Amino acid sequence: MTTTDLAAGFRRRLLDGMAAAIRRGGYAETTVADIVREARTSRRTFYAHFADRQECLMALLHESNEKTIARIDRAVDAHAPWETQIRQAIEAWIAAVQADPPITLAWIREVPALGTSARRIQRETMDAFVILIQRLTDTPELRASGVLPPTPQTATVLLGGLRELIATTVEDDADISDLTEAAVHATKLLLGPRG
Repeated sequence: MTTTDLAAGFRRRLLDGMAAAIRRGGYAETTVADIVREARTSRRTFYAHFADRQECLMALLHESNEKTIARIDRAVDAHAPWETQIRQAIEAWIAAVQADPPITLAWIREVPALGTSARRIQRETMDAFVILIQRLTDTPELRASGVLPPTPQTATVLLGGLRELIATTVEDDADISDLTEAAVHATKLLLGPRG
């Protein structure tokens, strides 16, 4: 095993340790000691990879959001009717949240309070979601149906509403899949055919 492979393995363990600690008690209660205990490694190893727990959190959330975006992208059949594509995208997003609700909640609730560097990463991720929505809605099939790519502002309104709906549902310990119909309906209203 190379030094690079070894370092990547420790980094992976630390990210998994952060995720496990968040699942157990939330980010606010998570300490570096919790992370290294979950990762079965040392504080020295932690600080060789991350400056602090916030940097570790941001790396975890960046990875998680990239996976969610890829999952949504894979789920949408660009040749399906527009209503079907919306449902596919929403169901993929909800499935991603169901896979790890505490991590999604940390992204929505914790990151805004973490300062400038976290805010920059949050904006970059939101921009990536906006670009995904615009790209998924920019097909000949959808244009023929009257569906056009939304403006960045419209996509941001949609994302903000869906994120808040997801966060409150997770906080209430309710079934996230119950959001599907409301999320699909709202998305159809915002992204559906325009004259």
